[in-house]
Amino acid sequence: MIVIIKINPKSHTPMYFFLSHLSFVDFCYSSIVTPKLLENLVMADKSIFYFSCMLQFFLSCTAVVTESFLLAVMAYDHLVAIYNPLLYTVAMSQRLCALLVAGSYLWGMFGPLVLLCYALLLDFSGHNVINHFFCEYTALIAVSSSDIHIPQSLLFGFATFNEVSTLLIILTSYVFIFVTVLKIQSASGRRKAFFLHLCLPPDCHHHLPRDHPFPLLCA
Repeated sequence: MIVIIKINPKSHTPMYFFLSHLSFVDFCYSSIVTPKLLENLVMADKSIFYFSCMLQFFLSCTAVVTESFLLAVMAYDHLVAIYNPLLYTVAMSQRLCALLVAGSYLWGMFGPLVLLCYALLLDFSGHNVINHFFCEYTALIAVSSSDIHIPQSLLFGFATFNEVSTLLIILTSYVFIFVTVLKIQSASGRRKAFFLHLCLPPDCHHHLPRDHPFPLLCA
């Protein structure tokens, strides 16, 4: 999908730009977790090096957090396309799209990096069997013989902020989308608007019924 988006000029739009990065993050997450998981299923030796375990946690957590914020960015992009379609290309400029994606990656790395720094300070000289199929943070720090109060508190804080903030952005965006679509008077117009806007990329600006409060233009 990433290659198709890159080589197809019609896909050089904000929605497909975000979608390509979302596909890249999904690919990275699968590549980080799946190989070791498959190895553990067929090999008797299920050990993993200390450095490899920490790296797996950092990269997998970065991918998950980045994906969450990319989904929030895509919801906002969808809102702009519907709420103000005539100024969509101006509002979602290439610079803004690049900043939104860069911000998602940077925040996706910041939280896991802080957690990783605290995990590296823990003592793992005792029990070293992780009760999980990959190096997940709570399972990782649970086998430490050190005090894990600070890492647990940081994990709770980062996880709560990430989940609440992304969920609020997504829900708020789709509430505005829902309200905008409800302004269409005819039932058939509303059904068509829901299909076009909620099922298709916002860059595909199809013509809607004449009673649509925000007339769209075909790209």
